[in-house]
Amino acid sequence: MPGAVGLVEVKGLPPALAVADAMVKAASVTLVNLEKVSSARYTIVIRGNVSEVQAAVDAGVDAVRKVDTEEKLLLSYHVIARPDENIECVLPIGEANMLTPI
Repeated sequence: MPGAVGLVEVKGLPPALAVADAMVKAASVTLVNLEKVSSARYTIVIRGNVSEVQAAVDAGVDAVRKVDTEEKLLLSYHVIARPDENIECVLPIGEANMLTPI
């Protein structure tokens, strides 16, 4: 599995959409999944080369920090550079899960 996987977890749908939008605009990455983890938690998953994914995750983190609220919306974020191919079996990060462009 070449490249990298980037994940950002936030609280709330509007911040999740802001993160996803910022990530795909900031770098040449593919939005793989926007998953509702629980009633208010969303995880945004992207794929691409390592430097692009890192730039996109940084942009997503900046975007969620700009959402005006008294509550902490950014829960976690991480970049996995060159993930092992076995990871694809457990996580929704493979090409079959990639969102189709509109």
